[in-house]
Amino acid sequence: MRGFVLGVFLTLVALVVGGYMFVRDGGVSMATTAQPLPLEQTVANMALRASIGNARDQKNPLPFGDANMLAGVKTYKNNCAGCHGAPQQSTPAISKGMFPPPPQLFESKDMVTDDPEGETYWKVTHGIRLTGMPGFASILSDTQRWQVTMLVAHANKLPGSVQAAFEH
Repeated sequence: MRGFVLGVFLTLVALVVGGYMFVRDGGVSMATTAQPLPLEQTVANMALRASIGNARDQKNPLPFGDANMLAGVKTYKNNCAGCHGAPQQSTPAISKGMFPPPPQLFESKDMVTDDPEGETYWKVTHGIRLTGMPGFASILSDTQRWQVTMLVAHANKLPGSVQAAFEH
């Protein structure tokens, strides 16, 4: 029995030392142009879901309407569009060099209109590690973060006045 425990212990030590040496010697590329590691997206998504937790149940306290959406456009254009794009505009150049690429929130394939608003608000507030997505808790007010959340939650059905605000 003692030999078995020693064997398990030595195997674990070898795995830790081997993993350390693999990373230290460049086995994990941090280049945004490198291919993702096996299971990287799965592990990252699992960690993100766990971090968001119950925040997805949070409801937007702001009344839905053009005033909040228009304010959201102003905040979005100043803080988000550089990476996440805007309606009927080409993908921002900077986003093409990011890994993972930031979702283009006004393109149908990347819209988050089916995400709970509490989840989007959490992402805007706290950011997402190792993605380039900053947390805006100390930059934008709660109201501004909820206005941006409202805007992207309704990206697929923007009123004409809101659509027009992106063009000015």
